[in-house]
Amino acid sequence: MICRLRGLVREQSDASLILDVQGVSYQVFVPPSIMRTLSDKLSQSDHHEAELITFHYQQLEVGRGVPVLIGFLNEIEREFFERFITVSGIGPKAALRALTKPIPTIAKAIDEGDLGVLRSLPGIGEQRAKEIIAKLQGKVGKYALIQTKTPRQAMPVHQMATAVEEEAVAILLQLEYKKHEANAMVKSALARNSSLKTAEEVLNEVYRQRQADVEPVTVEPDHASVPARS
Repeated sequence: MICRLRGLVREQSDASLILDVQGVSYQVFVPPSIMRTLSDKLSQSDHHEAELITFHYQQLEVGRGVPVLIGFLNEIEREFFERFITVSGIGPKAALRALTKPIPTIAKAIDEGDLGVLRSLPGIGEQRAKEIIAKLQGKVGKYALIQTKTPRQAMPVHQMATAVEEEAVAILLQLEYKKHEANAMVKSALARNSSLKTAEEVLNEVYRQRQADVEPVTVEPDHASVPARS
């Protein structure tokens, strides 16, 4: 099982790249949204070296199985992919083609039941979008926390105490949050809900709170200030 590769990028297309690992070349397919990020990183590097976390499977064809590698920038992205393909009717090949939007965007759409976003993914129709939501809603909040280029506002820091807290913080660090941000978000989530038992539950609570923080506030009209009609 090939789970990680590091080498020089010899060739690159929209769908895959050829990675030279000590003289051995591997073709690695990369989801479109991740390929865009990878291309940006490669353009800023003089060495064109890449390290990919890989999902390795056998694509069945008539009379044989063809080994296929799908690459990701970190283990969290691969984990989301592995969850995505648990939905009935979505195999690795279909998932690879579907991930044209950033993973946090897709995860947010799943959590919020946004059929419009999911239907816009290649190969995902109305019924499949509903199946994705039914299978994964409430379970993918942590993937919506994958850090973007927009910096987050720092919050107060407290010392981590439990294994669950430490695991949740470690995942947020993989998602490219700073340690003081991760510590504060986890502490805040546990303060709101002390019954959380796993790192995943903590991260889903973090995601729900961040969504609540950005929800628009509806201002009711002040009826007392409206003059009565004559």
